[in-house]
Amino acid sequence: MLRAVGQRQAITKSLTSSTRLFSTTGLLKNASSPSSSYRGTPDADSESHTGKYVTTVSKPYTVTTYARPNLVLTHGKGSHIYDLENREYIDFTSGIAVTCLGHAHEGIAKIIQDQAEKLLHCSNLYYNMPAGELANKLVTKTREFEGMQDASRVFLCNSGTEANEAAMKFARKYGKSVSGGGQGDAKVEFITFENSFHGRSLGALSLTPNPKYQAPFAPLIPGVNVAKPNDIESVKKLISKEKTCGVIIEPIQGEGGVNTVDEQFLIELRKLCDENDAVLIYDEIQCGLGRSGKLWAHSHLPREANPDIVTMAKALGNGFPIGATMITEKIENALSVGDHGTTYGGNPLGSRIGAYVVDQIANEEFLNAVNSKSEMFTAKLQELADAYPDKILKVKGKGLLLGLQFKDDVDINKIVARCRENGLLIITAAMNTIRLVPALNIPEADIKDGLKVLEHCIAST
Repeated sequence: MLRAVGQRQAITKSLTSSTRLFSTTGLLKNASSPSSSYRGTPDADSESHTGKYVTTVSKPYTVTTYARPNLVLTHGKGSHIYDLENREYIDFTSGIAVTCLGHAHEGIAKIIQDQAEKLLHCSNLYYNMPAGELANKLVTKTREFEGMQDASRVFLCNSGTEANEAAMKFARKYGKSVSGGGQGDAKVEFITFENSFHGRSLGALSLTPNPKYQAPFAPLIPGVNVAKPNDIESVKKLISKEKTCGVIIEPIQGEGGVNTVDEQFLIELRKLCDENDAVLIYDEIQCGLGRSGKLWAHSHLPREANPDIVTMAKALGNGFPIGATMITEKIENALSVGDHGTTYGGNPLGSRIGAYVVDQIANEEFLNAVNSKSEMFTAKLQELADAYPDKILKVKGKGLLLGLQFKDDVDINKIVARCRENGLLIITAAMNTIRLVPALNIPEADIKDGLKVLEHCIAST
């Protein structure tokens, strides 16, 4: 046992020393770059620094979650990220649509240092200025940039799952308030949709109708009904003025396959919710905050499709954990002191970062650039779809939330691995789809280089 501990300490010390050379500059001068050629280098083996770190230091002490390749990322800059083997990657994942302004963003780094020297945390027993400013900014910018025009209040939390949990509670409280002042439990049911993803906690998981995720943790929260996106008749069969308190939907499904929900369907869904006094919740955790080419995915819709609640996270902190639930005054009027709360939510550091991110994204020039980059991506992706009709079904998505759906007999995990071996990080989604969610400010040169790697790997797989 003592020998094993000593070995781990030696490996950790060695790795710490080896990473110092890039801690001051953020970049390795001799990093193996994907842009010069197709390197085709397999993931690090068990005898490498990476292999020893994973098997000795990390994996034995880490709870099982994702299936991960033998890859230890150490630092990044912009749309490039580097690993322990001194390899460079173009990042088309941005931490699953999180680092919207890229890695090691200087403006955010300065905010972290400045706020850390002032106040990191004070709890929600008191007001703090950054939290109030972020809430104010989210509401005013949402109205200004064609989002929910009745946006009124914001609950700040720490993640997307927490944002959706808050939305569920708010919808339940509203349902009880309109069906007897909180007496009884009649109006407590939810409607969710096939291929949706809303989080991993028991509440949010109950709204995520994927047997793979749900079955190991059943029974879940009762009273959840599943409709089909873009099929309003399926909603009509389930919704009830007496039972339904809330309907939750992603305007663009991310994990579920990068599926854009039809505008007319969302207009009709809003009307159905009004007729049945049910709360309409838009989960914009992945598709919001500039990802669609507008501030919100629902900013593409007319006002008659506006929701009662919008949930957000991911891009809001550019890597710092923060989420938020934005509501109308109608929902606020159903809430009382003590109905909900959080210890860390709205901390000064996260709030300052969030306000900075919102300022960067809620900018016409920035959003126009997102759409220009989206056109670059979609033109090349469509070219690939046309060139490989035996492999690729279609191009999907909007803005910089894009998907390339492959035929069922294509193993997209092999393409993901081949891309990684050639210096490009991409991820998958449901429906046999490769998902592309780069930083919103990714340089055009990185787009071109990354797409060349993707083309090479599709052709050779």
